[in-house]
Amino acid sequence: MERRGRWRCALAVWCLGLLMSLPVGAAPAAEPEPLVLFNRDIVELRANLGGLSPAQRVKRAQRRFAALSPAELLMPPRLQPASVEEASGLVLMLGDKPLFTLLPADLDPEEHLPLATTGERARQAVMAAAQARRAQSEPLVWARGIAVVVAVLGAGAALAWGVASAHRRLLERAQALARGTQAGASVYLGILGLRLLIAGVWGLLALASYGAAIVILDAFPWSLPWADRLAGFVRQLAGWLATGVMDAVPGLFTVGAVLLVARAVQEVLGAVLRHVQTGRLRVPFLHPETVEATRRVVNLLVWGLAIAAAYPYLPGAQTDAFKGLSVLFGLMITLGSTGVVTQLMSGLVVVYSRALKKGDFIAVNGVEGVVSEVGALAVKVVNMRNEEITVPHSVITSHNVHNYSKLAGEQGTLVSTRVTIGYDVPWRQVHALLVGAAEKTPGLRALPRPFVYQRALSDYYVEYELYAHLDRPLERVAFVSALHAAIQDEFNSYGVQIMSPSFYEQPAQPVVVPRDKWFDAPAGGPASGP
Repeated sequence: MERRGRWRCALAVWCLGLLMSLPVGAAPAAEPEPLVLFNRDIVELRANLGGLSPAQRVKRAQRRFAALSPAELLMPPRLQPASVEEASGLVLMLGDKPLFTLLPADLDPEEHLPLATTGERARQAVMAAAQARRAQSEPLVWARGIAVVVAVLGAGAALAWGVASAHRRLLERAQALARGTQAGASVYLGILGLRLLIAGVWGLLALASYGAAIVILDAFPWSLPWADRLAGFVRQLAGWLATGVMDAVPGLFTVGAVLLVARAVQEVLGAVLRHVQTGRLRVPFLHPETVEATRRVVNLLVWGLAIAAAYPYLPGAQTDAFKGLSVLFGLMITLGSTGVVTQLMSGLVVVYSRALKKGDFIAVNGVEGVVSEVGALAVKVVNMRNEEITVPHSVITSHNVHNYSKLAGEQGTLVSTRVTIGYDVPWRQVHALLVGAAEKTPGLRALPRPFVYQRALSDYYVEYELYAHLDRPLERVAFVSALHAAIQDEFNSYGVQIMSPSFYEQPAQPVVVPRDKWFDAPAGGPASGP
């Protein structure tokens, strides 16, 4: 028991000695507190001193600085070594009054600067703050500062008026160009140039306002640090831009070289395609009708390869912003391009199969009319009623296309109609009547001559089909109507019965229209063609 008591006593004495050996000086604070005097950064305080936290030490130093007299502000600040709570430090004195104490625990551990160097920096900063406070109290400084403010505000008002006037004139000019009836690249470039000038005018006003703020803040010693910060930001931004431009020069040179090569390749291939289109050059598997589509495909491939080769050399191509845009565009193309790619591929099939071209008279999937445009995704057809119908390429490739113009050449488009005539009428007479009706129909070509085929020998009649050539396929309905009228007149003239109606019993007399009844009301006169 006595041995155990002696061990406890020794342990207590050792712990007491360890506690007494710990320094009683300042303990580092969790958050540093910057000391600012007259808007100027002096030093950061990190340690507790005499029961005061860094924030309380800063407030005490600011109160002491504010209480200095003009005579004390004239005295140069000095550093005086001191021992505070068994810790050696430096006291910054202004005259015979201390402002604050700087301890080793106040030093920034990342800078690794000695206490003397940090103290000298703080002394220089305090000297500048004292001089600025002393200068701020001089009437001449106030008068000069107010004069600068008035001059800058006056110049700013004049500049703002000029900018507003220029903006109004440029905007009126841009709106006049946009409302004008003229069109062309020069007009669009003019509108773009005016819009850029408007943006440049307002940008100039913003830069002038920023510079005016710097000049006004620089006119007073109290706000001079703010002016230095604004000017420092401009200098930093200008340096960053200059460095970025210099770093981007090699990449821009490479991009320019790639684009020039792509342009040269495009011009060479374009010349080859023009010669193919005019017939001066023959290339296997390439026809004049497919040159335009081939030109689009070639341009897409050339510029797509050029952009892919030049993209890594663009300024900022490796930044997260460019990567994010690339991912976004890729996602949009992946999700929305299925139908578009289908139509594009179908369009290539339509073009390279030479199934149709602009100006052809076609019939596809119930749509009949003249092709007005062969686009990348669809074909536009104008029908007889002057309606424009858009037919997707996928519809054309999945249905039969009847092209009435492709093989017509100089003979025009064929138009046909059928009639049924009884067996008691000589077929030669029917042929002559049908050809005569076609020759009397305005709008049908005389050469090549119309001709007739006997389509079927039915139970009660013979089916004849008349063919004639037409120059204006878009007016086919009107010409067919006129042809039907001429056929009726021709057959009625010769007393030949058209057997299209069905009869239970053949009438005793031929079913014809007498000549004196041809123009009964409401006809009122001879029928006229289109």
